[in-house]
Amino acid sequence: MIGKILKWITALILIALIGLFIWGYAPEMSVEELKADYANSESEFVNLGDGLTVHLRDEGPKDAPAIILLHGSNASLHTWDGWTTRLKDTYRIIRFDQAGHGLTGPDPKDCYTMDCYVDTVDKVAKNRGLTRFILGGNSMGGGISYAYARAHPNKLTGLILVDASGAPQTKKADLPIGFKIARTPGINRLVQIITPRSIIETSLTQSVSNKAVVTPANVDLYWKMLRREGNRRATGLRFAEYAKREPYTPLTASPIPTLILWGEEDKLIAASDTRWFAAQFPNSKTKIYKAIGHLPMEETPDESASDVKIWAEGLSSRAPL
Repeated sequence: MIGKILKWITALILIALIGLFIWGYAPEMSVEELKADYANSESEFVNLGDGLTVHLRDEGPKDAPAIILLHGSNASLHTWDGWTTRLKDTYRIIRFDQAGHGLTGPDPKDCYTMDCYVDTVDKVAKNRGLTRFILGGNSMGGGISYAYARAHPNKLTGLILVDASGAPQTKKADLPIGFKIARTPGINRLVQIITPRSIIETSLTQSVSNKAVVTPANVDLYWKMLRREGNRRATGLRFAEYAKREPYTPLTASPIPTLILWGEEDKLIAASDTRWFAAQFPNSKTKIYKAIGHLPMEETPDESASDVKIWAEGLSSRAPL
């Protein structure tokens, strides 16, 4: 009797796994395949050494003040399309796919520590010939920007934090389903081959308040970039590394001019975290957008890019960087 029950259970598990595979199997995509849709004439593939080649775009006048922009977790440089279009006439806009993301793909050494991400930013700045610049980032990219400001304060003429990670949690995050799966041991291995497009669409929908962002093209972008060879494995390693990080000791009155932008309805990182960042940067300005979620640069590109432009024009240093 017990033997029959075990056979039935085994059969049911096998059927469930087959059904799951049929429902959500998503093979990896080669970088060459993805380049056809997501690289353009502005795309460069820059060798930063140690085997890491990043997909980068450097747009705008080369003698203009430079702004380096860092995307968030499971995003890509495309998240800054709106800002780039609106700012590149006046500023030099540099953005790149970070390790484990987009067309850059996984880090050859599987290094996803904050120190490694900060080091990559520094290598990009050096590659572009920059000694001083404005650095901005969203979510994970905001956390890296903050970490860079701690490590290299003298290299920054300004800092832009957009729904940035890094602050002690003041409110429990309501993570999108994709993030919950990526953080779940065991299951996060399964998603290296099973990643239904519907999960990505749901995650993006849960991340934003302005649902106009959730277009078929944008969902495809997030979904396909995640499926770039090695990116899903890198995501699991990155989340595991993130879980081990020690909380920051706040800075004491950093002089870096800082612009803090946040969506009032961000469910991933609460808008109340703006106070923690603002307390460390006395020369800061905070703007919270009503009816906006985790991605202000995508959800309200006109207003947020305008706020960046007005703030950057007010910085004391106007010499080319």
